[in-house]
Amino acid sequence: MHLCRFLALSLCCALAACARTPAPVSAPVATPVVATRPVQAVQLLTGHLHDNDLVGFARDAVPPALHPALETAWQDGRTRWPLDELPFDDRLPALLKSLAAPDAEAGLRQTFDQQFAHAAVQIKGAAASLGLFGAQYIAHQGDYSDDERQHYAQLIQAASRWGVAAPLSDAMRARTAIAALAAAARQTRLASGADFRAVGMDESLRRIGAFQAVFKRVLAGYGLDLDGDLADMRVTLQQQTGDTARVRMQYAFAGQDIDTVVSVERIDGRWYVSDFLHHAQAAVAPAAEATAAR
Repeated sequence: MHLCRFLALSLCCALAACARTPAPVSAPVATPVVATRPVQAVQLLTGHLHDNDLVGFARDAVPPALHPALETAWQDGRTRWPLDELPFDDRLPALLKSLAAPDAEAGLRQTFDQQFAHAAVQIKGAAASLGLFGAQYIAHQGDYSDDERQHYAQLIQAASRWGVAAPLSDAMRARTAIAALAAAARQTRLASGADFRAVGMDESLRRIGAFQAVFKRVLAGYGLDLDGDLADMRVTLQQQTGDTARVRMQYAFAGQDIDTVVSVERIDGRWYVSDFLHHAQAAVAPAAEATAAR
C-alpha cells in the first residue's frame, strides 16, 4: 500500500473520530447511563470514543428500537455504521488487509525510505494542500449537514497546520508507527467486507476499537495527542425548544481552538446527536421502505 495514501487516510480517520463528537477527559468522570439532558448526548458519546468503546458508542448514539435494524443492515452488507461516519470508510477493509499482510512492515518501510525519508518539503506541501482542497470539498461537496460543514472546515484547517509542522518524514517514527499499526491490524482479523459481516456489528466494532487505541498512540508519537488536546473541552447548552436543542462544543485540536454547535433531539426521554441519529436512520431506510411496501 502506498504510504502517502495510508497517511492521508489515517489523518482522515483521526479527524472523523473527533469531528462528529470530540473526546474529552483529563480525569475520569462518571458518564450518564442514558442522556437525559441535551449536553449529555455529547458527553456520553465522547466518553465512549475516549475509551475506544465503539460498541457503547453504537448502543447510545441511537434509540434502542433502531438497533435490530442496524444489525440486520450490517449483516446484509448494506452498512457499516457507525464506521460509515469515517471518510473513506469503504477503504477500511483494504487498509487493514494491507497492514496485516505478512510482509507489510518491510514493504511499507521500503516505500517510506525510497519516497518520504528525505521529502520533508514535499510532505509539508501536501499537508498544506490538504487544508486548501479539503476545505473546498467540505464547503461544496459531500452529504454533510450545515453543522458538519462548519465543524469539519475548522478541523481540516487545524489538521493541515499540524501536518505542516509534524515530523512525518522522520524514519524512526515511521518504523515504529508501521510496526504498531501492522500488529494491531492483524489482531482485528478484518480484511474484507465479508469479514465484517461474518463477525457481526458488535464484534467488528470491538476489534476496530482496539485498533483505534493503537492508532491514537501512533498519532501521539507525531505530536497529535487527541486526548490531551481535548482535555479542556467545554460543552454547554446554547438553546432548547421542546424536544430539540443546540449544544456548543469548544475544544482544542492539534493546538487550534475549535468552536462548533451541534443539534440534538429527544426521543422517548433520551437525547441524541442529530447527525449521528439521521445517518443511522438513513443506513436502514432501504430495508424499512421495502418492508413497508410489502
